[in-house]
Amino acid sequence: MDFNVAFIRLLGHEGRYVNDPADPGGETNWGISKRSYPNVDIKNLMEEGAREIYLTDFWNRINADKLFDGVAYQLFDFAVNSGIETAVRYLQRAVGVADDGHWGPHSQAGVDARTESDLIMLLNAERLDFMTRLKNWPDASRGWARRIAGNLRYGAEDS
Repeated sequence: MDFNVAFIRLLGHEGRYVNDPADPGGETNWGISKRSYPNVDIKNLMEEGAREIYLTDFWNRINADKLFDGVAYQLFDFAVNSGIETAVRYLQRAVGVADDGHWGPHSQAGVDARTESDLIMLLNAERLDFMTRLKNWPDASRGWARRIAGNLRYGAEDS
């Protein structure tokens, strides 16, 4: 999948500037949080700045170019929403390899042994299960469930 397509999809889930005290990420813009990027002027972050962060710090770090297109997008969205190591760990669980949060040859072999459609379904199942255990699930569940439902629709298009 082209990163730009994934980025446009992601922006459909991520809003503009917010500073919600109930959000563990705190001050965010384009989904980029002050907590994760303390040296970035979050309030004035432009879309192009967010694109650079997402390409360098997320897309490239999850090895998206080594995944099926649909899986690349799903893992990218999960990484943005919950952290890179968390997303990778749950993909590793989905394919039955050690879930250490670091991509390597065993993780790639596990992914390569599955179909794109199976990976999309398994990853989203793991993601939903993970999210229901978060302490802010009662407050954020509706939005997260809608996000995952939207991603399943993308998954149907992609696989």
